[in-house]
Amino acid sequence: MADMHALVRLMREVEDQLASCMRCGMCQSVCPLYAQTGREADVARGKLALLDGLLREMFDRPDSVRERLDRCLLCGSCQAGCPSGVRVMDIFIKARAILAGFSGLSLSQKMIFKGMLAHPALFDQLTFWSSRFQKLLTRPVNEMLGTSCARVMSPLIGDRHFKPLADRPFHHEVPFMDTPAGRSGRKVAFFVGCLLDKIFPKVAGDVVTVLEKAGVGLLIPQGQACCGIPALSAGDTQTFQKLLRHNLERFPVDDFDYLVTACATCTSTIKKLWPLMAEKEDAETRRRVDRIAEKTLDISQFLIDEHLLTDVPSGGHAPKPTEVTYHDPCHLKKSLGVSAQPRAVLNAIEGIRFVEMEGADQCCGMGGSFNLKYYDISRAIGERKRQAIQASRCSVVATSCPACMMQISDVLSRGGDSVRVRHVVELLAEFWKDNDDYPSAH
Repeated sequence: MADMHALVRLMREVEDQLASCMRCGMCQSVCPLYAQTGREADVARGKLALLDGLLREMFDRPDSVRERLDRCLLCGSCQAGCPSGVRVMDIFIKARAILAGFSGLSLSQKMIFKGMLAHPALFDQLTFWSSRFQKLLTRPVNEMLGTSCARVMSPLIGDRHFKPLADRPFHHEVPFMDTPAGRSGRKVAFFVGCLLDKIFPKVAGDVVTVLEKAGVGLLIPQGQACCGIPALSAGDTQTFQKLLRHNLERFPVDDFDYLVTACATCTSTIKKLWPLMAEKEDAETRRRVDRIAEKTLDISQFLIDEHLLTDVPSGGHAPKPTEVTYHDPCHLKKSLGVSAQPRAVLNAIEGIRFVEMEGADQCCGMGGSFNLKYYDISRAIGERKRQAIQASRCSVVATSCPACMMQISDVLSRGGDSVRVRHVVELLAEFWKDNDDYPSAH
């Protein structure tokens, strides 16, 4: 049973934050969902107007309120462009928590979040064994992009071209690591995240390679859990809090200089949502959360801001440079303001000619669970990104988010395009691996 006092407190917080919205409609011009549907109910202003009467609407039409709140990518475009500084994402997250607390989670959500995600060891086992049997239900469809599709039509998969689970997750390859700082004098903790661990373990391995080459000490705790954003996006604050406490126990905040991730969503969640949702925790927990949030950086941000790529030769000297464009993940640029650093990494790699695509910071349409529930809209938004990538005439599109990599791989694979999708850190690691004369960690 939901704690009604907690729900009332959340509703008051939402009401206080709603007061700053002027209903100016600036969010219309930047909302990727509104650009696709043209529905006022799909834009932030429409949702905020709905939330003005949340208490009454929640009792009268809870399913209608949930439907309108769920039709949101949580990309943060509206918040980043709001002239009044309305913290739209905080409002939506709290509103979803209120609805989930009042009407409960669906059976499938309970199974996924409370049954699996809240138990990291079980979640790891289930995904590992799923990777063993996935080939019975799926088949490869694009070798270049590494995508697969369902052998028979599935209500869950549909006609997606998706990245399958890796044969071996990263935590099987590197269950634990704790090395001292090398020549850089810095030591970082690496928060791997679910998608890198289970779908893109090569990217996680490349993070290790890059940090070792840069002379950075590395802590990779055993038994890491999800950052919690899937549960929190669904309003399941209990599972989120459980995952938060689980991860806090594994990252002793005073034992490293920075916490780095190669997932834009994990970075944004740890920096922004962990402190937001820890407000009611005890003082020591809040201190640890705030300290970790302060120390958390995207991998490109860490490498550039800490001047760890100063010795890398500048790009553009190869006879036939590879032309690479870049997609800005929403959670990295719009939530955290990080956009120059990934480009700086790409420009530092010899043999790459960086080409800016039009609308590089426009949402790719992934949106986590939004892609599962509203795939047709998600795919249509992704098609706009595909057209921008095509127009750049590049053979590689790089990004800093594994979820974006999945979405872009889907639309490119479905379109039959010969464009590779790579993480920025993959390209840097491959350059360093090919240049053995570059100084190593020790």
